[in-house]
Amino acid sequence: MKRVLIPLQGAQMLFVAFGALVLMPLLTGLDTSVALFTAGFGTLLFQLVTKRQVPIFLASSFAFIAPILYGVQTWGVPATMGGLMAAGLVYMLLGLSVKLRGTGFIHKLLPPVVVGPVIMIIGLGLAPVAVNMALGKSGDGSIVIVAQNTALMISLTALITTVLVAIFAKGLVRLMPILAGILVGYAASLAFGIVDFTPVTQAAWLAMPNFVAPEFNWHAILFMIPVAIAPAVEHIGDILAISNVTGKDYLKKPGLHRTLTGDGIATIAASALGGPPNTTYSEVTGAVTLTKSFDPRIMTWTAITAITLAFVGKLGALMQTIPVPVMGGIMCLLFGSIAAVGLNTLIRHQVDLSEPRNLSIVGVTLVFGIGGMAFGIGSFSLTGISLCGIVAIIMNLILPVTATQHKE
Repeated sequence: MKRVLIPLQGAQMLFVAFGALVLMPLLTGLDTSVALFTAGFGTLLFQLVTKRQVPIFLASSFAFIAPILYGVQTWGVPATMGGLMAAGLVYMLLGLSVKLRGTGFIHKLLPPVVVGPVIMIIGLGLAPVAVNMALGKSGDGSIVIVAQNTALMISLTALITTVLVAIFAKGLVRLMPILAGILVGYAASLAFGIVDFTPVTQAAWLAMPNFVAPEFNWHAILFMIPVAIAPAVEHIGDILAISNVTGKDYLKKPGLHRTLTGDGIATIAASALGGPPNTTYSEVTGAVTLTKSFDPRIMTWTAITAITLAFVGKLGALMQTIPVPVMGGIMCLLFGSIAAVGLNTLIRHQVDLSEPRNLSIVGVTLVFGIGGMAFGIGSFSLTGISLCGIVAIIMNLILPVTATQHKE
């Protein structure tokens, strides 16, 4: 009986993660079938590195949405994938640093005063994209895809559903607000007659995902490397969370160095195939908490289910028919929530913004990110999250710590 239950529990965990997993590639123009495959494959690689000791699932990272959008527009998908592979290498180097120098190294390099504003920029920087799509336009606002009044009704339906499920739903359903928003928004889109099923009817039932080989462009690589900062810190938080849930200290066994390395290898493998970078999924950790399903073998079956679904051609085509306003409505909450996580990082760690040093780091990082500051040398330029991450780290390292902060 238990042998039958474990695969079913694995499929259930994928259902919890499904909405967020496919939303990220839909927003960035990547292939949803590839994202499913690389989420499953990446999770299996993570389990291999961590000796299958951590009940956690890896899938599409929202921290990379803005950099991928910029990278695809500037250098194309293959070069962007090459840059993302370099970001995965940063994870591995962080894992090596933790092994050699301990976790204190991470906290010194990436304290809350650095991580908080960088995470806020991930959400706030994408706010215009969310609003444009909610109004039926392309992400940059240049093309009207759906009439504004129709788009607004659909996007508000998706947004309100997502909010209501996140707040009022019970049990496993509460962990799936994005999926609920997509389903209800899709139903509203059907009612307004803006869904085109042509791609679904033309697609085969079984099809190979549209894998993309990476290319290596040093501009894209240098742009993507600093972006790894925020998700690396998010990874540490997720490992702490799953440790608290299961009562086991995964920072010690298998060790933070192994989990970071596993995440890095999963991201490199995903990018090598044209998929989005992987990160540990908090939704699945929430499901583990609720169901008390602590057996890591369940995540193995979650991964196998994701890989299997990646080859269902009609499912991938169906994902592509989700109208822009549906995604825009959900993004209005999602990106705001990311910004709120950054703000909460500052509050939870009691970062004193009356201190000129802290205020300078947070203030400059936010204005550079929201204002679109760009530094360029020749043909190379830094902008967005990459620039913010580097600026925040440098300011934290060179600005003197006050006597008051030493006491804290």
